[in-house]
Amino acid sequence: MKRHNDIEEQRLIERFKLGDYKAFTLIYNRYAKSLFSYSLQYTKRVEDAEEIVQDVFVRLWRQRERVRQEDTLRSLLFIMAKNMLINAYRIRVNQPSYEDYLNYVDKLTTEDTRNRVDYSDFLKSFHKVLRTLPPTQRKAIMLSRIQQLSIKEIAEHLSLSEQTIKNQLSLGLKKLRTELDKLIWGIILFLN
Repeated sequence: MKRHNDIEEQRLIERFKLGDYKAFTLIYNRYAKSLFSYSLQYTKRVEDAEEIVQDVFVRLWRQRERVRQEDTLRSLLFIMAKNMLINAYRIRVNQPSYEDYLNYVDKLTTEDTRNRVDYSDFLKSFHKVLRTLPPTQRKAIMLSRIQQLSIKEIAEHLSLSEQTIKNQLSLGLKKLRTELDKLIWGIILFLN
């Protein structure tokens, strides 16, 4: 025999799948705190944990018609949070603009800090170079690195094959790094 809470959640899920925002709010109230605690264990920052929880529920709402769970959403929500935490970690480690900025700082040989271009100036240069890429490469990089979409999601979004997205990302990131490298060496020569 099913418990009252189980039956209540089944009804909430049914209503939620039909687009009932009130049911969605009740689901949010039921799980948001535990998802926040889970996310905070890994992010160590309140703002990042809050963003993960928000992103989980935004994605859940957008994909409500495809949700297959009927008894509980708990495992689905925690799997979504786990995947977003992994993606956030990968982005932080592999974010090309910050990675290239660190390479830039390493290449500067002078100790004079006034000669160093700060990160915001570097980002402006990064976006300027990004705008020179072909549209597909630019979109793929933005969706991958900024919006943190998977290869599969980008392929669906751009109506291209996953292999095409992998190729476009590879070509685009290579071009970005090459152009940023030229820019960095130009700055170094200018400063010396």
